[in-house]
Amino acid sequence: MAFSLDEIDVRLLGELQTDADRSNVELARLVGLSPAATLNRVRRLKESGVIRHITARLDSAVAGLPLQLYVAITLARHDEAANRRFAAVVRELDQVIAADWVTGETDAMLMLVARDVAELQMALSRLATRGGAQRMITLLRLEELKPASPLPLAATSGQRSRAA
Repeated sequence: MAFSLDEIDVRLLGELQTDADRSNVELARLVGLSPAATLNRVRRLKESGVIRHITARLDSAVAGLPLQLYVAITLARHDEAANRRFAAVVRELDQVIAADWVTGETDAMLMLVARDVAELQMALSRLATRGGAQRMITLLRLEELKPASPLPLAATSGQRSRAA
């Protein structure tokens, strides 16, 4: 169920999505609240699950992981045990930096990083042999087209108010 956001929550979340490294005092100034009220709102947004995690975005190539791939996985079996086994292998592979179950001809979509082709081959082999992947389509990521972007909260809340 969606958490109800007011205009100040939306502005605060927008500022945090742009730069989560800002101090509470700076956030308070930007959204027009006292530092104490801002801190309370951020805590409430964390406790509600709207803010899941605050983290730094790293450049994988600069960090020594120049190979970045999307991998579409189709599992050999489609039962609960096979799904759990695959999920366990995905979670233990450090090279897998994101993974989602998806619908359609593909069962899962993964994002992998690797230092070199040998490391990539090891990860793909493990997904096939221990994870039960029957088919893997690898897509080499050439360059970023659009960076991870903030959620369009203002547009969403504006659409809701017009429809009401």
